[in-house]
Amino acid sequence: MRFFPMDGMNVRKKSYFCAMIYPQNFEQKIGFDQIRRLLREKCLSTLGEERVMDMAFTDRFAAVDEALDQTTEMIHILQEADGFPAQHFFDVRPALKRIRVEGMYLDEQELFDLRRSLETIRDIVRFLTDSPYTALRLLAEDILVFPQLIRRIEAILSPYGKIKDNASPQLATIRRELASTMGSIGRTLNNILRSAQADGVVDKDVTPTLRDGRLVIPVAPALKRKIRGIVHDESASGKTVFIEPAEVVEANNRIRELESDERREIIRILTEFTIELRPQVTDVLVSFDFLAEMDFIRAKAMLSLQIGALKPALEKAPVVDWVMAVHPLLQLSLQKHGKKVVPLDIQLNASQRILIISGPNAGGKSVCLKTMGLLQYMLQCGMPVPMRENSRAGIFSSIFIDIGDEQSIEDDLSTYSSHLTNMKMMLRNANDRSLILIDEFGGGTEPQIGGAIAEAVLKRFNEARAFGVITTHYQNLKHFAEDNEGVVNGAMLYDRHLMQALFQLQIGNPGSSFAVEIARKIGLPEEVIADAAQIVGSEYINADKYLQDIVRDKRYWENKRQNIRQREKQMEETIARYQTEMEDLQRQRKEILRGAKEEAERLVQEANAKIENTIRTIKEAQAEKERTRLARQELTDFRETMDEMDARETEDRIARKMEKLREKQERRQQRKAEKKNASPEDKQRAQMEAERRERERRESIVVGSTVKIKGQSTVGEVMELSGKNAMVAFGSLKTTVKLDRLEPAKAPARQAEVATKSTYLSSQTQDAMYEKKLHFKQDIDVRGMRGDEALQAVTYFIDDAILVGMARVRILHGTGTGALRTLIRQYLATVPGVSHFADEHVQFGGAGITVVDLE
Repeated sequence: MRFFPMDGMNVRKKSYFCAMIYPQNFEQKIGFDQIRRLLREKCLSTLGEERVMDMAFTDRFAAVDEALDQTTEMIHILQEADGFPAQHFFDVRPALKRIRVEGMYLDEQELFDLRRSLETIRDIVRFLTDSPYTALRLLAEDILVFPQLIRRIEAILSPYGKIKDNASPQLATIRRELASTMGSIGRTLNNILRSAQADGVVDKDVTPTLRDGRLVIPVAPALKRKIRGIVHDESASGKTVFIEPAEVVEANNRIRELESDERREIIRILTEFTIELRPQVTDVLVSFDFLAEMDFIRAKAMLSLQIGALKPALEKAPVVDWVMAVHPLLQLSLQKHGKKVVPLDIQLNASQRILIISGPNAGGKSVCLKTMGLLQYMLQCGMPVPMRENSRAGIFSSIFIDIGDEQSIEDDLSTYSSHLTNMKMMLRNANDRSLILIDEFGGGTEPQIGGAIAEAVLKRFNEARAFGVITTHYQNLKHFAEDNEGVVNGAMLYDRHLMQALFQLQIGNPGSSFAVEIARKIGLPEEVIADAAQIVGSEYINADKYLQDIVRDKRYWENKRQNIRQREKQMEETIARYQTEMEDLQRQRKEILRGAKEEAERLVQEANAKIENTIRTIKEAQAEKERTRLARQELTDFRETMDEMDARETEDRIARKMEKLREKQERRQQRKAEKKNASPEDKQRAQMEAERRERERRESIVVGSTVKIKGQSTVGEVMELSGKNAMVAFGSLKTTVKLDRLEPAKAPARQAEVATKSTYLSSQTQDAMYEKKLHFKQDIDVRGMRGDEALQAVTYFIDDAILVGMARVRILHGTGTGALRTLIRQYLATVPGVSHFADEHVQFGGAGITVVDLE
């Protein structure tokens, strides 16, 4: 088992042998001291805080990868899992180390903290055991949880951390006697107090109180002689004295003795437990190291969630390929003011190891440099970093930084001397696994010689194949980057029209300082700017202008490329949407075909029924040749009709369904377009018009008016209105219809015309009839029903049979007493559509089934 932060302590002790950070105040320069402060604030105890302070930079890939995996898993736990133990992180290590000495013991509070901390360790280990969090599970794999110690402490302490009465038989006896004695004292004092109140010695609202652990009565000084006893104290104002009555002195003395006995017994109990604990102190301390580690990992995860940090793709080689990386401290600062930080995209690899960043002052060069240093340092301290998931990050063995003024009066160093001292250290130690961060390279002295020395140093860095990010304004360094492999230019972008920095890094071209533009914006006299331009020469001014134009054009084409990518994405989404719609149409087509197959099966079933009827007719005819021949001919004609209908209706139905789907889709798209293009006034007018038409339609429907159901052509007469319903007579059939489904219709001119029209049905009605006919069963079973219930079922059944055009149906009522059969047949005799009914053939059920022939 290995804890990374403790491992980091070892790294810190030998950092100059394996991992080097320069200078000494490196963390302060890049802002990592503030990261430590934020981490400490998120710790639950001093256990985690110590880990935060011990956290150190390491160049060992395995240690960094393990720490990042642990923190990433803790992030997932905080986001997704419930019930992670995050309470009772107490640091009892000093007490545990103290009791290693014979005769020392844990006091009640220390024992209470030990119990709660051991319970937290146990709960964390249980949570991680058999969990999917591999790195944390390995961390908890060999941790002892001490269930016996926890049970032993629970036998001693109450849930509130006090010694239980039954912690030992002696303690129980002492406390019983103590309670009894205090009760007797209380009763005696109350009697004395009531007597004194009755005599006017003590006020009515006075109660006994404690002074120096003894129960006393408050009395006015002038009346203290009225109560016999010992004066123990007086109030600060001198207006009250506290008297212990003589009757309770001995009892109070006994209480003192019992309290001393209680304390000695508690110490004995604690000492006895400490003797049991002492051999296990070393193992318990290891478990507390685990608790400290969990507190530390949780704090890193909490901070990662706050700044949006994650683990990038980690590589052993020194590489930087960051996408949308942000400075966490700058991000938190801008969030308070409702602003967002501009993310950084940066690449350092074998072909472009050193990045020379140029651009205007206050354009973000130093922020870019500090972001680079802070995130790489956080990463190699085992902390996730705020960047995109597709970023790649590597491991460096050393990081050098030169930022800010390092003047030292004591060491007789000027600004430039301090920079040269840093350069000397970097030249001496830099190698192909070093990261060098230099701000304002070559600054602090005469520009010409400063630029020359900077170029010479840069050349040595490149020869050492070191990695680095360097900011500068020197032209010779920009030219060096263009002419030498391994070094690349970069620019912090600046909007020349708005005269403001964009804080965006663009790699590939050097940046302009925009000195003339900034001077003109500030308001420097134009003649001064002209003189300066004449001093440096038109060639320099033009070169700077051309550089600005290149950067501007590159920005323009980058924006164009971004727009093209967005358009391509929109096209892909549109294509995907159309593909989904085509798949839906194909699925609907398959459903229609399946329905057609089901219809074919129904037709086959009808054909089988027809065959059975033909066979029964032949049997009933008892081989009469003419009736047999007619039945066979009828069967042949029916079979041919079914074949024609099967082919024609299936094809027509599929075509009709597909056409309806297309029309429905076109209407939906048309309605969407109309709603989208319609103005609020148009929508209001359309709504008012629809309401007006609906109102006129309702007003035109009165008793005696001719109406039809929406989507149908059959005309009926309104017989009665009842609320939202109307009773309508369609020929000899009366039915109740909701008013919303009715619309006015012209009265038929001639009876023949009405009859003709009534035979034509809408496609909606035909489909409904088709569905009803498809699912209609020719038999109904009313056995076991009551008379009225069976009669209602038969009524609906005969109506549906007439509606779908069935020629024959069967009613299964059973024989029984015959009452149900008689009731049903009495009803059948009154139905106009029933032409004949009789018992079923004996072979198929006889008198228990009534066969009904319909017209």
